[in-house]
Amino acid sequence: MRRKVLARSLVGVTALVGLAAGSLAGASAGFAASDSAPKHAATAQAVRPLAVVNLGLSTSQAKGVQRWLKAEWGYTGSIDGELGTESWKAFQRHLKAYHGYTGPIDGVVGSGTVSALQRFLKNNGWGYGGAIDGQAGPATQAAFKNFANWCVATYK
Repeated sequence: MRRKVLARSLVGVTALVGLAAGSLAGASAGFAASDSAPKHAATAQAVRPLAVVNLGLSTSQAKGVQRWLKAEWGYTGSIDGELGTESWKAFQRHLKAYHGYTGPIDGVVGSGTVSALQRFLKNNGWGYGGAIDGQAGPATQAAFKNFANWCVATYK
């Protein structure tokens, strides 16, 4: 009799373990399927710039800079007030032509881009008097705002 009880218990536990394992397997498959759904949906979204780097400019000021870039440096993007990759590529073309930028035209605002921007702001009377250090600190941002305000007034 004890054997029958033990055998039934063993069969019951085995069935329970099997059901639990099947449920977990189904749950992981369901989780894996739901996990992959957002990745597929993300590819259907509009492509946005990798980064927007306005360096303290307001949207209005950044739009002024974009109008200058469009008029003078081949910027073809929208005038949206977000200095993204395409805006910075156009700015890098200017910096390469006149202000010692030697990096790639990639739209990345690294220390080389900022150093050339500082030379531009210092050498053209936009009020930058600091070191050419590649750091976009408060003095760099203030001088960049002076330039942007000129762009707003000039490129309407």
